[in-house]
Amino acid sequence: MRRRGLLFFWSTGSPHEMAETVFSRIIRRELPAQIEYEDEEVIAFRDINPQAPIHVLVVPKKPIATLDEAGEEDIPLLGKLLWVARQLARQYGIAERGYRLVLNCGHEAGQTVYHLHLHLLGGRAFRWPPG
Repeated sequence: MRRRGLLFFWSTGSPHEMAETVFSRIIRRELPAQIEYEDEEVIAFRDINPQAPIHVLVVPKKPIATLDEAGEEDIPLLGKLLWVARQLARQYGIAERGYRLVLNCGHEAGQTVYHLHLHLLGGRAFRWPPG
């Protein structure tokens, strides 16, 4: 096993193969996190390196490395991630002013943990286009 950023890869297999990630360890409660929402399929927790006053990661418990690796059977789960993010935005009081959802897919897009996740960002104004 070799370490690359926050993600652990087994020495065999593709770099996007689901292996041990920091998110899977949070899901199993092996690492601490400030959990903001949880049900059978989804967990949401505060980002440890926030880029906005509200920065929450919305993560499926099912191990899917990237959006490109999601299957047709994952359509309801992908929709649920958006629904949970919307509910959290309302809970934090940022829904009326606006918020941003970010889903990075792959290295060049800035994905550093290969466990699919949404970033819910809010509490400040954002510029377009993003960096």
